[in-house]
Amino acid sequence: MTEQTSDPVERLRRLCLALPEATERLSHGEPAWFTGRAPMFVMAARHHHDDRLAFWCAAPPGAAEALVAERPDRFFIPPYVGHRGWLGYRLDLPEVDWDEVAELVSDAYRHVAPARLRDASG
Repeated sequence: MTEQTSDPVERLRRLCLALPEATERLSHGEPAWFTGRAPMFVMAARHHHDDRLAFWCAAPPGAAEALVAERPDRFFIPPYVGHRGWLGYRLDLPEVDWDEVAELVSDAYRHVAPARLRDASG
């Protein structure tokens, strides 16, 4: 039986580390997850230069803009990496949809992972 936690960053960590060869290390003082040795696919944003508890993730072209336009209360364009198509997702709002978070994490991983890891992730 999987232990549940109410800490959103811990839940995010578990989703990220469940992917093939995913690793964690600090980036800019925040937990971040990488596809093996590189590149980064998700970064926690615990009030990183603003008041939000969120995460930032790699996204396919156009996805961030579309999601922000559809649900600006939940999604945002993060500083520093938003110009590269990254997406921000708020974890500090009520009723986080963890199935949606899992899908975003998986999509981010597949977006940046080398082909051999993308194939292994399903």
